[in-house]
Amino acid sequence: MNAFMTENFLLHSPVAERLYHDYAREMPIYDYHCHLPVEEIAQNRQFDNLTQIWLEGDHYKWRAMRANGVREQLITGDADDRQKFTAWAATVPATLRNPLYHWTHLELRRTFGIEDLLNAESADRIYDQCSEMLRDPAFSTRGLLRSTNVRLVCTTDDPVDDLQHHQQIAADDFDVKVYPAFRPDAALGIHAVDTFNAWIARLEKASGTSVGRLDDFRTAIQQRHDHFHATGCRLSDHGIDEPYAAAYTEPELNATFDKARAGNACNADEILQFRSAMLYEFAVMDHAQGWVQQYHLGALRNVNSRLLGTLGPDTGFDSIGDFDMARPLARFLDRLDAEDKLAPTVLYNLNPRDNEVMATMIGNFMDGSRPGKLQFGSGWWYLDQKDGMTRQINALSNMGLLARFVGMLTDSRSFLSYPRHEYFRRVLCNLLGKDVVNGELPEDFDLLGGLVQDVCWNNAVNYFGMDVGEG
Repeated sequence: MNAFMTENFLLHSPVAERLYHDYAREMPIYDYHCHLPVEEIAQNRQFDNLTQIWLEGDHYKWRAMRANGVREQLITGDADDRQKFTAWAATVPATLRNPLYHWTHLELRRTFGIEDLLNAESADRIYDQCSEMLRDPAFSTRGLLRSTNVRLVCTTDDPVDDLQHHQQIAADDFDVKVYPAFRPDAALGIHAVDTFNAWIARLEKASGTSVGRLDDFRTAIQQRHDHFHATGCRLSDHGIDEPYAAAYTEPELNATFDKARAGNACNADEILQFRSAMLYEFAVMDHAQGWVQQYHLGALRNVNSRLLGTLGPDTGFDSIGDFDMARPLARFLDRLDAEDKLAPTVLYNLNPRDNEVMATMIGNFMDGSRPGKLQFGSGWWYLDQKDGMTRQINALSNMGLLARFVGMLTDSRSFLSYPRHEYFRRVLCNLLGKDVVNGELPEDFDLLGGLVQDVCWNNAVNYFGMDVGEG
């Protein structure tokens, strides 16, 4: 008998089964960080076929296909959609023990009701069946969010975005709440002055502010921050390689900014000082508005310069980095705390060696003002799989309070990725069930089930404070 992906998938005890089926499974989804294209939600995009919804922009799959010897033409190139899907289907059997194998088959089952294994032989049949279903209005972007029990989505938005799509969704009174998140990474891009100045031109247009000096830059950023707040944004997000916390003076910052605006390259010390100042000032803005701030730390990006030049960024050439975390992160948070300007903060690490660093760092700045003011974020990117989730949960449990954890997110560009929440919930319930079986936790389902539901939904609702509607 094939026991693959039964109703008790990943649940290895009766206690785990009960926790998942009775407490976790029906909880709504609060997706407080993702990369879904908001324009496609606003337009309620209908996908023509499975390749469009499943392979476009998915660098997880692209990396696996390259590793399996698939030509780039069949990944990001000019091959037709069926050819690309066939190449992916032929790759799937090679992903055994990679999370892609689980995600792929969970998504086929939960979205389309297909329990067949995906491979070269089943590719055409699955492609045709799913593509036909995707043309039904129930499988539009909004339909998929509804059907997967999503109640709230936070997208990731550049400060220069006009947010018109968010405004359109709000005006439509869509029953899934969709909010922007303020992601000012480009404002730190002073290392590449041409790109930085091109972005400032967009900032000037969006803010209606001429940016000649550093104070003008600050004014323009603040205007965009205020605009995001008015559009419902209540959290920021920062994708940075390491914490920036160097000492600097105002004259040094002004000189560096003027140098960059003149098109001249800045040195490493100047870049770090500028980034340190801006990261601090963004945090002060967040605190003043009552936002939550998120920091995704540790990605070594765009490692393959040849393919970066050919395909551009975010195409699958990033890896785990080994940056210095503890000391600069402590300095950054301590400065904000000492000035009473530390907003609620979620820290995500990409290198698993930093799990215990993050789990202990958050405890340094809890002040009793609210439960779980600082959060050790869920396993992210290369760590959002069974082992990564387990290690994150264990580190948090050992050194903090799992009961106050705000839980899982998708961090995905795909509307088919919501079974990742199910995956996380099964892992969580299995860990708790194992502890009960081992006599390490009481078999008290009110106690354990309450924790599960808090981590799945309630903690995020209370922590982020955004309206989730009536459901």
